[in-house]
Amino acid sequence: MKYLGIVLGFFLSFTAQAAIDVREFRSPVDEARYRALIDELRCPKCQNTNLAGSDAGLADDLKDRVYEQIQAGRSDGEIRDYLVVRYGDFISYKPPMKASTLLLWWGPALLLVSVGFLLWRRSLRKPVRVNPLNADEQAHLQRLLTGSAQPPIDSEPRA
Repeated sequence: MKYLGIVLGFFLSFTAQAAIDVREFRSPVDEARYRALIDELRCPKCQNTNLAGSDAGLADDLKDRVYEQIQAGRSDGEIRDYLVVRYGDFISYKPPMKASTLLLWWGPALLLVSVGFLLWRRSLRKPVRVNPLNADEQAHLQRLLTGSAQPPIDSEPRA
């Protein structure tokens, strides 16, 4: 039983160590750039998680790629461009404004304006006038409400 506890502790220590992201940077500025980039880049697999918060294998690969690019002396813009070429504008939480992303940028505002316009137009409509019931219709309604739904003999068929 003692050996089982030691072996289990040994394997659990590997999983705990694998979860910690340890990288050596030349300067605190490079480390800050790395942290900022992985916070603003989206994981292509997780879709709503940035690289920093994702545990996916692809996110780990992309973090390695960002680290390598920083170590190679590339600027933040070059690193972003490198990843956008490979994964598209989706990888960025702040996609550029261009023809393919116009709907993404202006779609919510257009939808809001359209719905507002339709609600405004609907509020301008005049209410439909309802003609009051004549005596025969009123009598027929009373019969329906009281439960004797047999029509009178001399009534005309309703349209």
